[in-house]
Amino acid sequence: MMLRFAFAAAALLTATALPAQEAPKPLLTWPDLIKRPAPQPNATVDYGSDPYQKVDVWVPAGKGPFPTVLMVHGGCWTTSIADRSLMNWIADDLRRDGIAVWNIDYRGVDRPGGGYPGTFIDAGTAADALRANARKFHLDARRVVAVGHSAGGHLALWLAARGRIAKTSALYQRHPLKIAQVVSLGGLPDLEATAASPDNGCGVDVVAKLVGAPGVRGDVYADTSVPRLLPDGVPQDLVNGRDDKIIPLRMGTQYVAAARAKGDRAELHVVDHTGHVELIAPETAAWAEAKRLIRLALEK
Repeated sequence: MMLRFAFAAAALLTATALPAQEAPKPLLTWPDLIKRPAPQPNATVDYGSDPYQKVDVWVPAGKGPFPTVLMVHGGCWTTSIADRSLMNWIADDLRRDGIAVWNIDYRGVDRPGGGYPGTFIDAGTAADALRANARKFHLDARRVVAVGHSAGGHLALWLAARGRIAKTSALYQRHPLKIAQVVSLGGLPDLEATAASPDNGCGVDVVAKLVGAPGVRGDVYADTSVPRLLPDGVPQDLVNGRDDKIIPLRMGTQYVAAARAKGDRAELHVVDHTGHVELIAPETAAWAEAKRLIRLALEK
């Protein structure tokens, strides 16, 4: 699948030059990642008729049942920017380490039926399909860790919190898949803060496309922005790059403070000399930290 990154200019920034003996490697760019040979999943599952209502399943060798990660890609909630294939390299890395991956896709705000409620319903339906397919693919659905990157970090956190959505909401689901822990990689957890932050790499207009117009349904953040659904009792780890030019570090700092204030266990893990791409490149210190957190969560 093709990936088109609207924020390529920001991603192409490199680290400030240091003296020769201290100069680190340049930060990764999107081409550094997506031009690599792409590993392929073991299977693809349809959960709807749209071309993006699909899940890629990554299954380790052996009999299972395998510890399982629910993975959510980013791309500013916009299908033309990114799809689930952006996560192929870290999904394969987990598969090689004996962890299965349920890598979901969803209709972005630029797809027919995307936005509110479609994007959220897709994410929830795709997540719940894990439970229905667990036996077929030897997945351990008893303790699922959600991992999301960028806008997918928001959706991963939202999936963990959606059990607190009011029954009157179009997004209410009676028995949503239970998420044991969330690892957000450079996420946009607070939609209200994102909409008020022109310096974020997704811009502010996309949030309005995602949540809908206030005049139509009142408080558009009540069932879509994660802080409104806290506390949810789900441990949350946020991994952010100190040099991320797409997602400002303060967005992670502010969210963790808000989650803790409501009584949830939230931790921010800041990785030096790390931008946005390093978070989903398997050879990086950022991904090593994320994988450490994933393993700890799965072993509890």
